Amino acid sequence: MKLKDKVVIITGGAKGIGFGCASVFDRHGATVVILDKDETAGADAAQQLQRGHFRACDVTDHAAMHSVIDSTADTLGQLDCIVNNAGWHPPAMSIDDTSVEDFDAQVRLNLTSTFMGCKYALPHLRKTRGSIVIIASFAGELGQPMASAYSATKAGQLGLTRSLASECAADNVRINAISPSNVDTPLMRQWAASLPNPQSALDAVCDTQPTGRMASIEEIGEIGAFLASDEASFITGQSILADLGASLAYGVKRIERAAT
Repeated sequence: MKLKDKVVIITGGAKGIGFGCASVFDRHGATVVILDKDETAGADAAQQLQRGHFRACDVTDHAAMHSVIDSTADTLGQLDCIVNNAGWHPPAMSIDDTSVEDFDAQVRLNLTSTFMGCKYALPHLRKTRGSIVIIASFAGELGQPMASAYSATKAGQLGLTRSLASECAADNVRINAISPSNVDTPLMRQWAASLPNPQSALDAVCDTQPTGRMASIEEIGEIGAFLASDEASFITGQSILADLGASLAYGVKRIERAAT
């Protein structure tokens, strides 16, 4: 119960990593407010939690974000953490096939929404000496072919994390990011389905980690809960590379043992 009596907002919390965070934070005692534009999935997700709430919100709409964050803090009496998770990985696409409009939309959803979440939550977090957790990506750390727009937005989140952590240190508000490699989510499977051989793509994704598996959404949620808790009181401005060794040995992948 390391998050007991904490109030946490999770953007995009209805599915995937967002719901993994929501379920883990709830298990650790937090009151969790899920923000999502999918009203059916958001309401269903909140009902699965002991202390869950759902607020419909389009995170690309700055007025909606400002309003829902303020009203959440006012209604529940405080805000201790926001997890900026909402985002999207588009189908594999070369830069030649990525329009400027595609790029702008990706920045708005993945990066600008994170900026807004931080901006509008900070007045409340300063009161509670709270924290911000940003769900970035391995792609922001190392890059990813056929995903230039996505990788750029995730690298931007890391820059925002470091800059804000320095800016907000005097307010005792901590800002950290998580950069997962590959997580088994509906979005991951949608991405694989956009490729010529979806199963081969998923197998390759699993083999990126030396142990040959993806992370579960709950494993990423546990890292988020740690960063949001007092256990991480001396950690700020960091990106936790949750990759199960994918970046080790210059990226050399596991070698299959010959059958005996």
